[in-house]
Amino acid sequence: HAWSLCIEEQFYLVLPLVLVAGLRLGRGRAAGWALMGGLLALGIGARTWLWLQHGRQSGGQIDGYYPLVYYATLCRFDEFLPGVAVALLKNCHPAVWQRLMHHGQRLLVAGLGAVALMFYAVHEFYFIDGYGYGFFMSAFGYSLVAMAFALLLLAALSPRSWLHRVHIPGATSLALWSYSIYLSHKAVAVILQKQLLALGLGAGWQLLIITLASVACGALLYALVETPFMAWRQRRFPSNFSAAAPVADTPALASQRAA
Repeated sequence: HAWSLCIEEQFYLVLPLVLVAGLRLGRGRAAGWALMGGLLALGIGARTWLWLQHGRQSGGQIDGYYPLVYYATLCRFDEFLPGVAVALLKNCHPAVWQRLMHHGQRLLVAGLGAVALMFYAVHEFYFIDGYGYGFFMSAFGYSLVAMAFALLLLAALSPRSWLHRVHIPGATSLALWSYSIYLSHKAVAVILQKQLLALGLGAGWQLLIITLASVACGALLYALVETPFMAWRQRRFPSNFSAAAPVADTPALASQRAA
């Protein structure tokens, strides 16, 4: 599962270089939006071209779909762009951002609808028995799923949205631990499943125990590894947002950090 971390690391190494180059060349916000549009087209184009070769069962090359499309940086990096777009709106287009934040409930409805629609599309059209991987979901679906969640992120950031105001017990802690849970959950699941199978436990009990163990392992990693390193980073490289409240104060802030 570390393939996605590799794409993250590549993206976050390249993005600052692109931003610095843009500043040196005197490029403005319009160039940034144009670049994101071009990168989105590049990701969709790469998936389309590779789907033609590896997407359908009749072609006999479907085994290449996962290594060449699903795991490939060129085919997945554009899923980071909606998050960059949200940051660009917030920091470089304050008037537009304020207008958006006044429509938190509409953003929430749109986000929930978009996410539900994409979950349905993934379930029905991502892989079709007897045909292969659906063209629309292969070419556009990866990008659209990310855009749908970006709408929910906008809603979470709007003080007028229920998603921003409603307190969900445990959500703050889960958001703080989420990255550590992601890093460790697969290893925890593989190790525990062998032990649980030997005990003859059913699938439901296995799922429950593995889930609880994964959350516990993530919380432990957060406390023993992530928190000390973040404290060290804050001492060496103080945040630009030093006046902000601590991350764990509200669920909304924790959600922003997790995102």
